[in-house]
Amino acid sequence: MLKSSSVFRDYIILRLIWVVTAGLLFKFIPKDKVRQGVLAFLYKQVVTWLFGLLVVEKGLIKYPVRFFKKANKSSFSFEYFIYPSLCAIFNTNYPENKNKFIKIFYYIFNSGAITILEFILERYTNLIKYVKWKWYWTFITISLTYFSSRLFYRWFFKDEFKEKYK
Repeated sequence: MLKSSSVFRDYIILRLIWVVTAGLLFKFIPKDKVRQGVLAFLYKQVVTWLFGLLVVEKGLIKYPVRFFKKANKSSFSFEYFIYPSLCAIFNTNYPENKNKFIKIFYYIFNSGAITILEFILERYTNLIKYVKWKWYWTFITISLTYFSSRLFYRWFFKDEFKEKYK
């Protein structure tokens, strides 16, 4: 059973994460790329909804403290807002005209930052608990979903990329 003081603290942390994430969206999505950000956000929502439910239903991860407890066992905050928001920022700020080393570093940095933050939350809060999961699975899945979102993003906006990067 979770102590009420830790549950209260965890809800405060979760609300703070929502505010910080919303602030990051406003700060790091350029006004001329809002449409592109929305596409990346929605794409990531679809992917995380599918994989998030699968991981939770298979008992690999638990979210003891979450909003909408009766809807399903996954975390609305992480699967439907936080990860998609970070993916929108990732795609709209992608270093398209840089060399491969910078692009690979961009993937590693973004996936690594999310993995580290999730690991800290798993260790010190009840927002996420690894059951049969390891931090490196988070890193791998975030990296792969970022890569797939980038492929979709490039495909969807292919005409704009042709014009911009002739």
